[in-house]
Amino acid sequence: MKLNWYLLAAIFIGGALGTTVRYWINVQTLFTLYPIGTLIENIAGSFLLGILTRYVLHRKPHEAWKAGLGVGFCGSLTTMSTLAADAFMLAGENSMLASSLYISMSLTGGLLTALAGFVLADRFSKKKEAVSRD
Repeated sequence: MKLNWYLLAAIFIGGALGTTVRYWINVQTLFTLYPIGTLIENIAGSFLLGILTRYVLHRKPHEAWKAGLGVGFCGSLTTMSTLAADAFMLAGENSMLASSLYISMSLTGGLLTALAGFVLADRFSKKKEAVSRD
């Protein structure tokens, strides 16, 4: 398989931007004793990926856009490894309830916001199509 340098560049740029946003969110939430930053990142990234998925299915954008936004930006914004580390940290502090709640909110919130992003983008797309037909 031939390596596509433009796809790699798109992923690199999207990844750099997603990582920067992720770092900024973490800095803004350092004052909390709960890993709220990672929760926000994962839920926001899931929402954005839901929107992107709907957009990709409907508009068929260039591969570089899909790779840069999906793999690059959303992939670097969200993080399963930090979620796992935070869950173990909470459990290690003898707070299995907080750890379980964190995992539940992350998984449920991520799935629901991805669905919400998809549905929102779908509705927006249908309204835009209706307006353009008129």
